[in-house]
Amino acid sequence: MAAWFSDHAFEGLKNIIPAYSSLTVIYDPFLVKTLYQPDSTVYDWVKQLLQTAFEHSDDISNRAVKRHQVPVCYEGIYAPDLGSMAASLKLPEEEIIRIHASTLYRVFMIGFLPGFAYLGTVDAQIAFPRKPQPAPVMAGSVGIAGKQTGIYPLNSPGGWNIIGRIPMKMFDPNAKEPVWMNPGDEVQFCPVSVREFEMQQ
Repeated sequence: MAAWFSDHAFEGLKNIIPAYSSLTVIYDPFLVKTLYQPDSTVYDWVKQLLQTAFEHSDDISNRAVKRHQVPVCYEGIYAPDLGSMAASLKLPEEEIIRIHASTLYRVFMIGFLPGFAYLGTVDAQIAFPRKPQPAPVMAGSVGIAGKQTGIYPLNSPGGWNIIGRIPMKMFDPNAKEPVWMNPGDEVQFCPVSVREFEMQQ
């Protein structure tokens, strides 16, 4: 539905914010009323557009999907929770890395922080609960919480188990596109060494 609105933007449309099971459409009701002079209320006019977007959402979902190959360093200081996860899951660290990097993830939504990508679904073998208390997390950190994996765009407190870090920015307010992942995109993680990671920063 968000993609449909992007393709059929109307004057007065301010923003479209997709989440897991909701879509927020922010618009200027005065501008809509002035320009389109709907027969009913502005709310009903926008509601009809939402219905149309819903009816055509299957057409949009058949578009080509954008796939991102994302390097991740799963070593040392970049993976502070990998060892404790491995011990709890009774799996070698290398197996957690192999499973995590061999799955193709879908971007479910961007939220919590600007550019925070919620990805899923994590293989059941490495699904792991959130930490009981948040801890400081570095920008670029890749974490697991339940059956989701995600990438922190900024330094932040967080409760996800950090198993790696990517060398690129998830959010750049000065870029033409501040966030380069979008809901519906696919993500494939590619393990890199500490040296390769540091060369790409």
